[in-house]
Amino acid sequence: MSRSKAPLAFGLAAASGIGYYLYSAGGDPKVAQKQAEADAHKASAKFKSEIPGRGDQAKKEAEKYGAEAGAKVDSAIVREANRNPDRQLSKTQAELQRAKQETEAYAKDAKAAALKKVDEFDRKVEADAAKAKSGISSWFGGGNK
Repeated sequence: MSRSKAPLAFGLAAASGIGYYLYSAGGDPKVAQKQAEADAHKASAKFKSEIPGRGDQAKKEAEKYGAEAGAKVDSAIVREANRNPDRQLSKTQAELQRAKQETEAYAKDAKAAALKKVDEFDRKVEADAAKAKSGISSWFGGGNK
């Protein structure tokens, strides 16, 4: 019977990672644990900064789409005002209000989706860091102190 070699590969990778941190810490498990946590935090921060739709990039895109929508609405207002100034103006204002609400709703949904993905990633990283921490501590006789 053939068995999957994935558990062996994951175990080997975990042992290599633990060995690396212990070697770089001079054999002190507490220092190795702190270094591993620092590296996990650094990786999490880097991942967060590279998520599309986050920070300045999202703001620039929202401004761009807002400017495009505003230009379209402005041209529609001018076009309608030239046709029938009194009757069409209120209709155009209603369309403008609706477009503004749709744009705000889209921006809110995009922000919520991005933050949800970041939270999921954070939870996963924190859970994995806790597993690694408990694994390293149990190997060297350390407990929850």
